[in-house]
Amino acid sequence: MTDETQGTRDITIVGGGPTGLFAAFYAGMRGMTSRIVDSLPELGGQLTALYPEKYIFDVGGFPKILAKDLARDLIEQAMQFEPEVVLDEEVRTIVAEGDDLILECAGGRYRTKTLVVAGGKGAFEPQRLEVPGYEELLGRGVHYSVKDPELYRGKKVLVVGGGDSALDWALILKDKTEHLVVAHRRDNFRAHEVSVQRLLQAEEAGEVELRLFHEVAEIRGNGKVESAVLYDNRTEDRVTMDFDAVLTFLGFKPDLGPIQEWGIELKKNRIIVNQLMETNLPGVYAAGDIVEYAGKLDLIASGFAEAAIAVNNAVHRVDPSARVNPGHSTSMKIFKGK
Repeated sequence: MTDETQGTRDITIVGGGPTGLFAAFYAGMRGMTSRIVDSLPELGGQLTALYPEKYIFDVGGFPKILAKDLARDLIEQAMQFEPEVVLDEEVRTIVAEGDDLILECAGGRYRTKTLVVAGGKGAFEPQRLEVPGYEELLGRGVHYSVKDPELYRGKKVLVVGGGDSALDWALILKDKTEHLVVAHRRDNFRAHEVSVQRLLQAEEAGEVELRLFHEVAEIRGNGKVESAVLYDNRTEDRVTMDFDAVLTFLGFKPDLGPIQEWGIELKKNRIIVNQLMETNLPGVYAAGDIVEYAGKLDLIASGFAEAAIAVNNAVHRVDPSARVNPGHSTSMKIFKGK
């Protein structure tokens, strides 16, 4: 790590996902200099890293939009203000130096007047199936994300899980696969009601085979997935079925990594914030899935609002004469004539 400290920014944003990108846009809209630091090699967060081909339905203004397209538009929106972008970099510690903060990273030191933490749920550590064959065939037919749905065209696919990702991908892939089976260990789902209804309609139409109360006992194959053993957790009855792919959507373990060492107040792997999105550390704000407060909703739409609140209060800290509430964008000088 170099001892040289990079130039000061008004606001540094840790996290290049949708909340972080919107924070960078809003910082630019308020006339602040900004920097985005992200541990991934590209901007977009989970939108690009985990489910680029999945449709998102709950972002205002879009009846539906592919995750990769939403990421593209958010990046374009943020980049119009030319924030500094630092990728493949991890913030190890934060050190207060006068009125500024120094971010100690693996590849350098970055000075900032304020910090907005928008790191999603932390590092992407997927929940794994503790069954024979999972680790051996991971990446060879066993996957926990889908990058290209066309890879499953004409294939026999097992989808494991009962949350939003499992149902979303089942509904996307059902028209591409030769045969699609959804295995879920219970008879109730952790997904949006509309998705559950669509899945049940697809089962009734013969487009999907739904196996409730079923879990994976073993995944078999020689260098690639060939079959899986499912068992009924009520009767212990087992069935072996041929598959070309096993897709496990079991969620992700929250892993905040070095954030846990920053001195920020945490509760169950989330950052505690007040109504101004302030943490317990002066000059440090947070927004998005990583934060916790009464009434918190884990939605991209919520993250956008939290990012705006965090940035506006960071602006006031940088410049006490600046208003916290800037008014509507259409009345801002920066957008006059556009």
